Amino acid sequence: MEKKQFQAESKRLLEMMVHSIYSQKEIFLRELISKASDAIDKIYYKALTDDSISFNKDDYYIRIQPNKDNRTLTIKDTGIGMTQEELEENLGTIAKSGSLAFKKEVEMQDGQEIIGQFGVGFYSSFMVADKVTVYTRALHNEEGYKWESDGQDGYTIEPYNKEDVGTEIVIHVKENAEEENYDEFLDEFGLKSLIKKYSDFIRYPIKMDVTEKQPKGDDDDELVDVTEEQTINSMVPIWRKNKQELQDKDYQSFYQEKHFGFDKPLSHLHVSVDGMVRFQSILYIPEQLPFNYYSQDFEKGLELYSNGVLIMEKCADLLPDYFSFVRGIVDSEDLSLNISREILQQDRQVKLIAKNIEKKISNHLKSLLKNDREKYEKFFDSFGRQLKYGVYSDFGANKDKLQDLLLFYSSSEKKLVSLKEYVERMPEDQEHIYYATGESHDRIEKLPQTEMVKDKGYEILYFTDEVDEFAIKMLLNYDDKEFKSVSSGDLNLEDEESKKEAEKQKEEHKDLLSDMKEILGDKVKDVKLSTRLKSHPVCLSAEGDVSIEMEKVLRQMPDNQNIQANKVLEINNKHDIFQALVKAQETDKEKVKLYTNILYNQALLIEGLPIEDPVALTNDMCKVMV
Repeated sequence: MEKKQFQAESKRLLEMMVHSIYSQKEIFLRELISKASDAIDKIYYKALTDDSISFNKDDYYIRIQPNKDNRTLTIKDTGIGMTQEELEENLGTIAKSGSLAFKKEVEMQDGQEIIGQFGVGFYSSFMVADKVTVYTRALHNEEGYKWESDGQDGYTIEPYNKEDVGTEIVIHVKENAEEENYDEFLDEFGLKSLIKKYSDFIRYPIKMDVTEKQPKGDDDDELVDVTEEQTINSMVPIWRKNKQELQDKDYQSFYQEKHFGFDKPLSHLHVSVDGMVRFQSILYIPEQLPFNYYSQDFEKGLELYSNGVLIMEKCADLLPDYFSFVRGIVDSEDLSLNISREILQQDRQVKLIAKNIEKKISNHLKSLLKNDREKYEKFFDSFGRQLKYGVYSDFGANKDKLQDLLLFYSSSEKKLVSLKEYVERMPEDQEHIYYATGESHDRIEKLPQTEMVKDKGYEILYFTDEVDEFAIKMLLNYDDKEFKSVSSGDLNLEDEESKKEAEKQKEEHKDLLSDMKEILGDKVKDVKLSTRLKSHPVCLSAEGDVSIEMEKVLRQMPDNQNIQANKVLEINNKHDIFQALVKAQETDKEKVKLYTNILYNQALLIEGLPIEDPVALTNDMCKVMV
């Protein structure tokens, strides 16, 4: 028996892979099961063109056999096996792919592909093994072979009398180290969990002896351990089944089995694409917002499979951030994978799949909005804020994709409406889409600034999320209709006669307004007579890009304490309080200062802004009362 050395570059690659490339040691089991499945595939494909080979699927399986006493884990398959030359070529040279070489020789049928690279996947076993022994016998060969290596000093190959065709890989599991528990790879329950996690949809049965507690007799309460052979994997993934065969309960069961959430899915999509890139997918829109959704702990992403083998538990690249609430799986035969199968290359296939998924989700949500409004509004209540963040983020790059999915509460309809519905109802003389911001619908309803817009018969959208106004500023317009806040300084809704009267009043009372501005100093940019107020005495409006509501949001963030809106104090010259101001201007300048400060603080309270000096305000109120 001759001991052969690995090629120098292969030995170096082995050391790197064992210590660096794989982030989780449990990956080795997925790799070896995938290779066993590939070996069975090879017989199947040969049987398609070779009449001398019969393929009875019931005869083909993968068997997992742990032995705690000997510290071995055996992975056996009934696949095509390997010759001596193939052993040297596939296991002696790391990253030499028997599967890829075979793939070039045989035309794939039934849409199936052989995935992965045998050499690299096989050598992942040395992450948990101090020695690996392979017993194999190739199809149509009478003689078998034994391959053995400790992963360091090369390998040996010698003849071996193996009775049946196929391969057995015996892993001699390492002893536990200080921070490494290798016993888990000999534990029955742990192995079952790993098989279900990574290889549940391998299309051949994965068998293992399982010990369970069962009654000793029919009428006996005593439980005894009974060991039976079980098939661990489900084999046929739900996404490969015909949609017509499935019901809502099947999709709900799969959602719960995969632990996508503790709720029920609000809606699902079953996608099958066969074009430039082939993939199948089941996507879910959850019913409830995950408790950690807006925290750093939340991980977006879809489970990614290649031919039924789990590659990544959370592939974030398949979802845009604004659809990060979507859960589910994607299975593709066309993925380009790198050496470890853990890190997906940013290749053309991945981008095509992601683009297709984004479009499918968008169309599904639009269909819900059109055909099942109640369900869509339930979705929007949970995830609408995320769509608004999507409009605002990336400098509005995705606003056109998301604008028709947005809903806002309507002043006239008293319910959520879309921008399209709003525009379709607009009177001919209405030029803008009006909105008002506040903490709640009730508070917005009472805002003085809404009076004039409502008197015109115009609908107002109520913004209560902190992101609303930021998103709308990024959106700018919808269907060529510009958005305008009811607190904007230039509503320009007066008729010509009212404008002339306002100019006349402004000129007549310019000294009073100037004095009030001087009293308030840099607290406001200006003090002016209001054309928007009807019954209320005072309000604040804003000029410039930063609104009053935006100021409140921004000042809650670090390093934004000095940001403020350009506030304008507007006085209703038709209100009795204005006449009191005019009279005070003539007789008592101290009263003008008193009234001005009270009115300014009133306006702050209406806007939900903090009072700078509450004690001074209460003292001013007492002065008015005596």
